[in-house]
Amino acid sequence: MRIRYKQFLHLLIVKLCLFLLGVFVLCEHFIYYIVLWQCDWPTSPHSANNIKAMFIADTHLLGPFRGHWFDKLRREWQMYKTFQTSVSLHQPEHVFVLGDLLDEGQFVGGDEFERYVSRFYSLFATPEGTELHVVPGNHDMGFHYRLHPYLNERFSKSFNSSVVKLLSIKGSHFVLINSMALEGDGCFLCKPALDRINLISAQLKCTKKDKECPQSLKLGSYSQPIILQHFPLYRISDKECSGPDSASDVEKSKIFRQHWECISKESTDMILDSLSPRLVIDGHTHNGCHKYHAYAQVHEYTVPSFSWRNKNNPSFLLAVISPDYFSISKCYMPEETTVLLIYTTSILLVIIYSVYQIKSRPFKRKYSWSK
Repeated sequence: MRIRYKQFLHLLIVKLCLFLLGVFVLCEHFIYYIVLWQCDWPTSPHSANNIKAMFIADTHLLGPFRGHWFDKLRREWQMYKTFQTSVSLHQPEHVFVLGDLLDEGQFVGGDEFERYVSRFYSLFATPEGTELHVVPGNHDMGFHYRLHPYLNERFSKSFNSSVVKLLSIKGSHFVLINSMALEGDGCFLCKPALDRINLISAQLKCTKKDKECPQSLKLGSYSQPIILQHFPLYRISDKECSGPDSASDVEKSKIFRQHWECISKESTDMILDSLSPRLVIDGHTHNGCHKYHAYAQVHEYTVPSFSWRNKNNPSFLLAVISPDYFSISKCYMPEETTVLLIYTTSILLVIIYSVYQIKSRPFKRKYSWSK
């Protein structure tokens, strides 16, 4: 009888362990494929100049000062699995990370920053044929009042970014802008940023009008540019935003402060007037938003945070872009509450099943435990 009871317990434990292992594999691996497989590239006219691009924002890798080690492990695993699964399934040609790669980039010293960089490239490694592009955010080097040449230089070197960069791909022009350099006060980054924007504006106008101008100004062909930056363009609040990944009603009621939640109205007007973009994509707010600026005839997409630490239901964008066309689809990632619910339900089922099996076993413990 004693041997039979031990065998019963052993078999029960094995079954429960196998069940929990299956739940663990589902929640930490297969759920990413199940959810992200449902997303796809938007439909678009076939063209040899089509670019397949993926846009993410606000990964906020934790540093040495904030967050528990398990918090760091959990969120980084979630971002790693989401990113690598998405790249594997959808095979984008270009990936753009729209700022706040690091949560404590402005605070850490040189050695810790190098570890930060190594972790980022490990988590967001891309295969051959996929290029990674980055714009800085305020957590990477600080808001405007904290900007320092050293912080800017080390980030720019490590992530191959610059204050304003023109990237031309298959005839489409992307302008990557450091949002913190748009203060307009002539700071060590602000003046070069304005000069660079004016130069790109001249290049675009020269190419569009095909007029006599220096050969160095001409681009291959004209196409309205796409602006990529960390801060959103000026808007009063997120009140007009909608969708599952938009801000809560409480957050939508909060008025945006210029230079903090969005760039200033003056900087917004300067960018729209100088560059005449067809599309603006940004991040920073941690919530999703699509806004159409009618006066400039430009669409703006704000990408939510990629991390569960900032958003229960994160998402990212997949876009097909050509010189005269763009189409965007939104991909929703697994929700943290869904994963926690699966774990909680599974544990409850294990407890209920264990109690039921023990209570309903076909033998009684009518023996002595003494030898």
